[in-house]
Amino acid sequence: MTIWIDAELCNGCKRCVKACPYEGVEMRDGKAHILERCTSCGACIESCKQKAISSDAAPREIPDFSDRKGVWVYAEQREGKLHSVSLELLGKAGELAENLDQEVSAVLLGDGVVHLAETLIQYGADHVILVEDPCLLQYRTVPYTDAMEMLIGRFKPNILLMGATHIGRDLAPRISRRVAVGLTADCTELSIDPDEKILLQTRPAFGGNVMATIANRYSRPQMATVRPGVMEQKECPGKQGEIIRESISISEQDVQTKILEIVREARKTGDLSKAKIVVGGGRGVGDADGFRVLEKLADVLAGEVAGTRVAVEEGWISADRQVGQTGQSIRPELYIACGISGAIQHRAGIMNARYIVAINRDERAPIFQVADWGIVGDLRELVPEMIRQLESA
Repeated sequence: MTIWIDAELCNGCKRCVKACPYEGVEMRDGKAHILERCTSCGACIESCKQKAISSDAAPREIPDFSDRKGVWVYAEQREGKLHSVSLELLGKAGELAENLDQEVSAVLLGDGVVHLAETLIQYGADHVILVEDPCLLQYRTVPYTDAMEMLIGRFKPNILLMGATHIGRDLAPRISRRVAVGLTADCTELSIDPDEKILLQTRPAFGGNVMATIANRYSRPQMATVRPGVMEQKECPGKQGEIIRESISISEQDVQTKILEIVREARKTGDLSKAKIVVGGGRGVGDADGFRVLEKLADVLAGEVAGTRVAVEEGWISADRQVGQTGQSIRPELYIACGISGAIQHRAGIMNARYIVAINRDERAPIFQVADWGIVGDLRELVPEMIRQLESA
């Protein structure tokens, strides 16, 4: 691709210089000039009001995707139990499908998991595409990727949503590579463009400082992953759905990996994603002893303790307790933020909390901008007093 400038049409407005992200355009004698560092991205062409910049690149055509129908949700299950994120995604899938006048399908892989199909239907699935095979008894990357690739080729879905869990983060990029489509990870919002009828996928970018909205116009299915706790479950009592049984041709010899033993780390605390009350601590807590005080407050409230990235890095709290862009997203009824400044990376993980109470000595802390109630003061004095009053009550 070659880009050139018609000097007679160029009026020296410098729009192209400002638009070029690679400093590939400069002004010479009042006219724009293309430099060797130009990457032919075309940003300068779009910015030129005088139509003085041209290229020999043929415009990219959007393929015909009229045969691509349906919004799919990968129904993640472990040992016959559905992950909550699958039910959350079914609720969002229903909204997307309604805007597209299409149907929702849940894809269920495993062995002896047919009993989960009715649950998926009751949470919004019009169809449950079920594949049961001994090779799918436990999650392994190759057979699950093979199965999903086969189903996508057979049914040609329009959209595929997956949870950003340990399994989802492994499986989703494998599928996207197999079927040659893009993948937007860790989305916080999904919607349908009213004009183009394509999926708009919003996620934090540049360290969480901006929110980027991504659209895939040139390949299908449109793939996105969403972290647990971001979307809301929507039960549909009495809903009727169809179970579609499919089979795959794969043997243990094709898989090449075997699971010899599953070792689980004992959980000393509850599930943050299901907690109704969460007490969060940040840099202002000061040390591990400060977090023990927060744990006592959480115990009094029958809640859970969480922390920011700084608290995890300092070793004050375990990594599985981290809330934020690089941790978990939670949806509690009440979130008490203690000594947390409120950086956008942390706010991304608590944006779905119903009520937020913030305790901070700095009245200008960003956390107060999203808090329903704010207390300006020293948490070392306030939290013990809260515990005392709650216990006496």
